[in-house]
Amino acid sequence: MEFKEVKIEIYVPEEYITELRNELNNVNACKVGYYDNVISITDVRGYWRPLKDATPFQGEIGEICEGRECKMELRCRSQYVKKALEVIRKIHPYEEPLINVIPILNELFE
Repeated sequence: MEFKEVKIEIYVPEEYITELRNELNNVNACKVGYYDNVISITDVRGYWRPLKDATPFQGEIGEICEGRECKMELRCRSQYVKKALEVIRKIHPYEEPLINVIPILNELFE
C-alpha cells in the first residue's frame, strides 16, 4: 500500500529546531495545504545508555543518562521523505538520531 503522506517524528535538542525546520521546509517537508514551516514541538524527557564504541552527544559510556529534548513532528508528502531524512541526518547532533516515519491513513477515510 502506498501512502501519500507520513508523519515524521524527530527527537532533538531544542537548539537544533530552527535550523532543522528551515532546512526541512527547503525540501518541501513542512508543507500542509497552503502553509509551509508547519511543525509541532513537544518537550520530552529521555533516557539512554551509551554502549561500548558509542560516541555520545551527551553522557558517558555505560552510564544511564537522562535529559530534556524536544519531539519535533511534521507532516510530509511521501515523495519528500528521502530528502527530509537526508536533511535530518546532516543536521542532527546525535550519533543515532531517533526518527520515526509513520504512515498517515487519513486518505483511506475521506
